Amino acid sequence: MARTRGSWTGGTLTARSLMKPQDVARAVFHPAWIPQPLDPSVERLKSFRVIAGAVTSLGVYTFVEGGFDLTELLENAMTASVVLLFLTPLTVGAMLWVWRRGGTVRQLRVPLLNSLKLLLLFVGCVASLLVLVQTVNGSANPIVIIGVGVTMMWMLIFTAYGAVRVSGNFFGTAATHRCLPPLLALVTSWLVAVPDLVTGDLHGLSLTLGVVFILGAPLTVTAIALLEMGRLKRRYGIRLKAHPATLAAMPGPVPPRAPTVPPGMPPHLPPQGNPYGNPYAPNRQQPYNPQFPYRG
Repeated sequence: MARTRGSWTGGTLTARSLMKPQDVARAVFHPAWIPQPLDPSVERLKSFRVIAGAVTSLGVYTFVEGGFDLTELLENAMTASVVLLFLTPLTVGAMLWVWRRGGTVRQLRVPLLNSLKLLLLFVGCVASLLVLVQTVNGSANPIVIIGVGVTMMWMLIFTAYGAVRVSGNFFGTAATHRCLPPLLALVTSWLVAVPDLVTGDLHGLSLTLGVVFILGAPLTVTAIALLEMGRLKRRYGIRLKAHPATLAAMPGPVPPRAPTVPPGMPPHLPPQGNPYGNPYAPNRQQPYNPQFPYRG
């Protein structure tokens, strides 16, 4: 699959954009080379998958037990990011082995490298934010607290919006194969839940809440991911086991439907307004009127 022409951000960022970290995150973590969505219904499923994945990644039990701790949350996010740093290439590598009969890895080199860059960029942002938070918490210098604190708040908004973006496109892996984002979301959600299931660690919650919070999110992500991949297969013929080079080219965005014309009306209305302009403009002759042929 060829890379979309243009810069990483598509030329949408300006100096004024730095005042809005959410706009910078939207441009940086959803680059121009990521393909456009095929179907609004698939996008809605992706939104539900992102929400369920956030429940798994952040751990709702953190808010239920002991209150909210930003440092602990970032440490958990850093651990999850490091896991993704190894899990994502491993899962993609397994799919490359499955696709080996339909094409070569060389055909997918550009989108794979782009996805790896996006993954490394996000992990670096989480690590930087964690360092900033620890610096503010461990410093007694007001100047350091104010200066680093402003940067920390900007990075916090930037990384939070970036996390939502990469959860939806899963580091741009749709540029390699449309089924990779739901597959990676499925694998990641279960990998996060398995250690708690094996050790029986319910994080101080009751059995019922522990089962709901530990199993609820991965089961939801799994159902949505399978539904998403099934819809891609039925509607567009995109199968997970098929090498991307063997898939047919996807059609462009569907143009908006023309407005419905009422019965008895012509299909196209004439241009509105006076086609002759202003008849009383200076140095302009009045338009011919058959009722008054003499212009005087």
